[in-house]
Amino acid sequence: MMRRLSCVLSFTLLALPLAAQGRDPVTTDPVVRDRAHPPAMDELAFESGGSRVNGFIYLAQGAEPHPTVVLLHGYPGNERNLDLAQAMRRAGMNVLFFDYRGSWGSGGEFSFANAQEDVATAVRWLRSPELVKRYHVDPARIALVGHSMGAWLALHGAIADSGVRCAAAIELADMTRHMKAARRDSSALREMMGYDDWLTQPGGALHADPRALEASLDANADRWDLTTRARELAPRTLLLLDNDHNTDHVPLLAALGAAGAKHVTAEVWTTDHSFSDRRIALARRVVEWLDACQGTGARRQEVR
Repeated sequence: MMRRLSCVLSFTLLALPLAAQGRDPVTTDPVVRDRAHPPAMDELAFESGGSRVNGFIYLAQGAEPHPTVVLLHGYPGNERNLDLAQAMRRAGMNVLFFDYRGSWGSGGEFSFANAQEDVATAVRWLRSPELVKRYHVDPARIALVGHSMGAWLALHGAIADSGVRCAAAIELADMTRHMKAARRDSSALREMMGYDDWLTQPGGALHADPRALEASLDANADRWDLTTRARELAPRTLLLLDNDHNTDHVPLLAALGAAGAKHVTAEVWTTDHSFSDRRIALARRVVEWLDACQGTGARRQEVR
């Protein structure tokens, strides 16, 4: 039910694949439990741009430094992919999830620029000595995984931070390309503006000026279009998973190829925007890719 669009994959594996370890973290809980450092969840908040950003972190068991994934939701973020987060944790990874400024109760105003800053702030925060110690974060192994707009943010986050080696984009929504397409189609533009109005009504998911959101995409059309940043993305290890109705990945893949990218895995699946009937397969694909990219398995120990 999936077809491989392209696969150019070059890794130095730091660990045995998950399947070789005899346990599938997508469907199986840990056989034994680290009683001193069990898996856990912690509510948290951090400051970004002077506003409080709300989130939580799933903590993998064990006292050793863990690879840590920043999981980024879309626009506005109804599909949160927390089933993937649980699978990542069972595979030995911490997972940080948060709501961007001005979304779902986080303080401040939502904007696409603010959301990009929030991602960068979250990564820097995870690398702080306090968080490294408190949550057993390996600061050299922080990956970004995003869905829809979150996929766009994940790739921009990888561009902005050379320390992020691994970034996964699920159902990429390049917001600037969507804006450009809407400007060429009056009915699509009305639909976009109507949705923005609905999201930003009192009590809505986003606290923002809808016309300012659209204007920011126009103003940053070239700088935020991922195809114009392919050369900066090319050194990263990337995973692009899209459904067969989504074409945002096609120009990006072409641009990455022209930029000489050699560590890109791209697949097109027959499913919907949320991978609704492929959740187990999606979790397994993402976890296995992260495990290979970040070398999780060799450092994961199950202790009583």
